[in-house]
This record gives sequence, structure tokens and C-alpha cells, in this order.
Amino acid sequence: MAAAATVVELKLDMDYKGNIRIAIADNGTGMDRDGLLNAMKYGSARRPNPASLGKFGLGLKTASTAFCRRLSVISRDKGSAPLLEATWDLDHVVKRGKWELLLSDNVDEEAAELLNEIAPKKSGTVVLWTKIDRMFGREYKNAGGAHAQNALMRAISGLKEHLSMVYQRFLDPKDTRAPNLEIRVNGDAVQAWDPFCEGVSDIIGNEVVPTEMGSGKEAEFSVRAFILPRKEEFPNEAAARRAKLSNERQGLYIYRENRLIHEADWLGMYSKEPHGTLLRVEFSFDHRLDEAFHIDIKKSQIILNEDLWNWLKDEFLTAPRREANNRYRTGQKAAARKKAEGSHDTSNQNIASKESEIDSAEVNVKNPETGEVLVTNKQGTFKLKLRVEKAHRPGEVYVQPVDGLDDGALFSPAIIDGHKAVKINTSHPYYHKVYVPNLSRGVTIQGMDSLLWGLCVAELSTISDTTSKHFEEMRFEVSRILRKLVEDLPDPEIEENVAA
Repeated sequence: MAAAATVVELKLDMDYKGNIRIAIADNGTGMDRDGLLNAMKYGSARRPNPASLGKFGLGLKTASTAFCRRLSVISRDKGSAPLLEATWDLDHVVKRGKWELLLSDNVDEEAAELLNEIAPKKSGTVVLWTKIDRMFGREYKNAGGAHAQNALMRAISGLKEHLSMVYQRFLDPKDTRAPNLEIRVNGDAVQAWDPFCEGVSDIIGNEVVPTEMGSGKEAEFSVRAFILPRKEEFPNEAAARRAKLSNERQGLYIYRENRLIHEADWLGMYSKEPHGTLLRVEFSFDHRLDEAFHIDIKKSQIILNEDLWNWLKDEFLTAPRREANNRYRTGQKAAARKKAEGSHDTSNQNIASKESEIDSAEVNVKNPETGEVLVTNKQGTFKLKLRVEKAHRPGEVYVQPVDGLDDGALFSPAIIDGHKAVKINTSHPYYHKVYVPNLSRGVTIQGMDSLLWGLCVAELSTISDTTSKHFEEMRFEVSRILRKLVEDLPDPEIEENVAA
């Protein structure tokens, strides 16, 4: 970190009147009087280390006064030095009609106590926010009541999550790219969150790209593409939960000087489609490329030049996106199979209750091993080949979901435990995009199942030696057309889709 701190402690609390107080203490190098005055100056002087996380001299002040009306900084540059406090009080500025920095050696007692806890008789700094009026985005009737306290707890939880992601490289003692740092929030240590799940994810792309600057100096950036495991592929459930698998987490994670400044975004290259859920890309650079990447004042936005943007989109990310899509599709097929289990039971029960009333062909199985059957209908008696099988589940003898069919057909007639049946291909895009989103809607599934079963029974009732090939070709053609028609339909959000 900029001040060479090894410990940062944040304390957030609210009194019974709803007044919120936030103190951020560190055991870094601290500041003497001149250093403190410079730090409180808008557009403060550049730090001697160009790799500092600070760049424009505005972050401390602008970030603080976005939430509070009073910002104080208490610091000392060595353990024997007295503490000094500098304050920007916006109410005081309004009252006096000018920007007047308040300087005092009579420092806030709680802030001094906190600093002495983490940096006893050593240098350090405390940033103190009081008169906080823009914390929740709304006012509570009882400012210090249960609802406001709960809102503060939610804010603290969100803060921990944010810190664990932004300062992951600093917080992880195993990560040697950044100096180790301990961050505590109200006494609780913040744990590093690795969005890439290194150790269990696959690295599909890894490039270190040298860049020549306009001044003739050289710099470099690195980019790595990770494909995360599906949920069931993680070592355990806890690891899968920590990965936070979701469609919104895919994208580029951009690091400047080891700090995350922009996360989970494709920078306009692609939209966040479910088939990219498992893909996360790490993009890292240092201060030497600030100008090239147009880093904004907040250091939270990056604009890539056209050549780099095109290289990422059209060259580097092509293979990782293809592999992520393949793994997603594999997972989707497994998820569809799992979700299909039992979803056609009502259809089977409904058809069973009507089977005797439907005038259809008579089918006699001659050889269950080869699928040879004799079909007798109004056209006569014909020797054909059908799938002859046993039920996968009790009662599943009319409509049976299967992993695949010849030539990728959507459906096919079959004989299951002596009953005329339809086998439905759960790997077909029509099943994935039309069936799966409706599997919980019994009437809709019954309607679609009844249609496919009815087509298969009608085929057997009218088939002959001369038309059997035509029926087969018709099923394949219908399957091909449906595959094309559902092409632009959205992928369903299956709970298991990144998992199964």
C-alpha cells in the first residue's frame, strides 16, 4: 500500500440517534505537519513513488465528502511524535464562506485510542468520517432504530465483500505479487476472495505483452483467461459457494498495481450470455501504462485503445470463449437431464388413462435385441425396426427423456415395456430452450408431450413399407427446422446451469 502499512482497521458504528462514525486506521509511515497539510490539499503534490495507488491527489477528499460532511485525518510520522489532526468540515466552510482547513493537536480521543491499538508507539494514520449523511440513500423514521441498524449491518457486509475482492492480492499471504496486508472490519479479519479460483480452474490463455511507450520506455501488461469448474466439479460445496458462480461474475477483472479497479465486465466486447458464465479473465498492469489505458481520477475505469480492444476480442479471447461455451453446454445437458427427471410423469399418467380409447396400430415385438417388430394398421402388416426398451423409471412407458437420438433428432417412436412411446432428446436445443423453462408447468409439458406422442402413434397407424423412410426423414427435417427456429431464443436460467 502507499503508506507501507501492514494492518488496516476499520471501525463503523452508530449511536442511538443514528449518527454514524467511521474510522480507518493504519500502521503505515504516517505524516508530519507538512505531509498532513499536503494530504488534505485538493490536488496534493505527487507522491515520490509513481507506483502508489494514489495518483491525482483527490481520492481521499472526494471519496470522503461523497459520504460525510466532516473529514478528519489524524497522523504521526514516528512513535515519539505528537498526534496532529487536520479537518475539512463542510458546515464550517459554508459558515465562513471559504475553504478553511482546521488544524489541531487536540485530536479525537477515540481515533487516537484506535491508532494506539494497532500502532502502539509507532507511526500511523487514522481517517475519520463524521456527520455522515449519504450512507444509505434514504432516511429512516427512527434514525437509530432497528431498521437503520440493519441497514448498517448490510453495508458492513457489503464493505467486507468489496475489500476482499479489491485487495485480494494484498490479503492473500500466498500471493507474492503484492505485499501482505491485514484488513479488519470491526475486529473481523477480511478474507481474500479469488475470483479465478486458482488451483481448481483451468488457465486457457496466458500472455505477457510488452508495450513500447511514446517516450521510448517499455512496459508490459499480462492477461490470463480462467475457466472455472462447474458446481459439482469443485472439491466441496463450500468451495463452490466461495466461487460465486453466476452469469454476472463473468468478464474482465482489471488490476492496476495489484488492486482491482474494474470487475466482471466485457468492456462492450460481448454481452453476458449464460454460455460465458464460467469464463473470468485477469488483466494486470502497473502505473507505467496509466496514460495508455486512460485511467480516470477514481482509478476505477479503463479505456482500451482500439488495437488492444480488437486483439482481446478477436484473438486472445476466441479460444477461451469457445472452451467456456463447450463446458457450459456440457453442463446444460447434464442440468437438463437432471431437471427432466420426473417432469414427464404427469404426461405418462395422462396418456396411460387415455391409451385404451385411442384406436391405433398393433405392434408385436419379434426380436427385442434387433428392434424387429410387426406393425399392423389400416395399410396392412409390415416388418419394421423400432427402439424396443425397458422403462428407465416406474410408469415412464409413454414419454421417455433420453440423452440423445440418432442424427440429433428431437423425438422418435419406440416400444417401451410393450407400450407405444415417444423418446424425447434432452440434448436437442428445442428441449433446452422450450421444454426446460416450462418443466414446472405441468399443463404446458403435458401439451407438448401429448403432441409428440400423438405424432409417433399416428406414424405407426399410417406407416407402410413405402412410407417408413419418408416418416423418418420428416422427423429429422422437423428436428432440423425446430433447431433453427429456437436459435435466437434465450438460454434458460437453470439453477444448476453453472453446476450441472
